[in-house]
Amino acid sequence: MTTLVLDTGTLISLDRNERDTWALLSVTVGAGDHVTVPAGVIAQAWRNGRRQARLAQALHHRDEIALDGAHARAVGLLCAATNTSDIVDASVAVTAAALARHQPTILLTSDVDDLQPLLDELGSTARIEPV
Repeated sequence: MTTLVLDTGTLISLDRNERDTWALLSVTVGAGDHVTVPAGVIAQAWRNGRRQARLAQALHHRDEIALDGAHARAVGLLCAATNTSDIVDASVAVTAAALARHQPTILLTSDVDDLQPLLDELGSTARIEPV
């Protein structure tokens, strides 16, 4: 079983109905794999649920990871270690790295240049797939 972690660029791609991203999501869900979305990612992409039916569909039955407690502290430590202030990117990396400790994990992102160094800092085996 594989887990997909979605970042904001991926949600925007789904909301814009980009076929390649939808196809990848459909194949993953069809194979019984899990899809996870950090809550901060949803906050960055969500603007008007009445006009974002595709995004609502993409988020239906997905695991949403809250930014609280130990997760928030890990995000802060990663921001300090990598000299970044983007807590959403850091939360995506922390989520992917945590999941990759237990199962194959793919991070779908339009922001490879920002996320790869974060995963590297964490020593993560999560694989990045650009969208």
